[in-house]
Amino acid sequence: MTARAAAPAIAAIAIAAATACSGAPSPPPDPPAGPAGDITVFAASSLAAVFTTLSGQLEKAHPGTRVKFSFAGSTDLLTQLTQGAPADVFASADEASMGRAVGAGLMRGAPEVFATNTLTIITRPGNPHGVADFADLARPGLAVVVCAPQVPCGAAAAKLGRLTGVTLTPASEESTVTDVVGKVISGAADAGLVYLTDARAAGDKVTEVTIPLADAASNSYPVGVLAESRNPSAAESFVELLTGPTGRGALADAGFEIP
Repeated sequence: MTARAAAPAIAAIAIAAATACSGAPSPPPDPPAGPAGDITVFAASSLAAVFTTLSGQLEKAHPGTRVKFSFAGSTDLLTQLTQGAPADVFASADEASMGRAVGAGLMRGAPEVFATNTLTIITRPGNPHGVADFADLARPGLAVVVCAPQVPCGAAAAKLGRLTGVTLTPASEESTVTDVVGKVISGAADAGLVYLTDARAAGDKVTEVTIPLADAASNSYPVGVLAESRNPSAAESFVELLTGPTGRGALADAGFEIP
C-alpha cells in the first residue's frame, strides 16, 4: 500500500479512536412497552361521549391498545357482570350499583369516585308548555318522561320528589337517560328529567330548566378494574387517564362536577 493510499485509512482509525475515548453517549435504549391489547369498559350511558373521547387518547398514547364499550343503565350493566359477562372496567352512575359489585366480589380493588352529576329538566326547544320548576312536571296533560326507579337517574328523580313533596305521574319510565333525551327531542314527550351533562350534549335540540334542589339528589360516579379483567394493565391505564388531569378536564367540559 502506498503512503497516499494508506493516509485515509489511518485518518479513519484515528477518528474512531478519538470518538471512543471521548465518552460519547450510546443511543438510548428503547422505552419500555406500555399496555397493549383490547379492553372492554362497561359504563353508564351518560358517560358515552366523554369515555369515547378518552379512549381515542389512550389508543393514541399506547399503540396496540383498543377500547371497546358497553353503555347502558348501571343496574343493567351490573346484572350482566354478575351473570359472567366479560369486561375489564366498570363505571357506574351511582355508588349503590358499585357497592353491589364490590359485595359480589366483582372488583379488583377499591373503586374511586371520579365525578358527580345532577338532574335538570329538559323540554322541547322554546319550552312551549312554560315549565318553570320541578312542581310543574306534575301538571295534568303534560307528558313527562323519567328514568325507571331502579336506574340511578330514576333513583335521583324519586329522591327529588321526596325532597319537594311532588309526586310525578310519568308517561314512561326509561332504562337509560339517553332514552329520556331521545323522547323529548323526538316530540314524544313534553319534558324529561335528565343529567346536566345530557342536557348540555343535546344543545339547542332542547331547552333546559334548572331545579334549585337538584344538588341534594346528585349522583356520584365510581370506577374500578374488574377482578376478572383479562388485561388489567391496560384497564388500569384507562382508569388512570380518567381520574388524572386529562380525564378531569374532559369531564368538567362535559358538565360533570369533579370531587
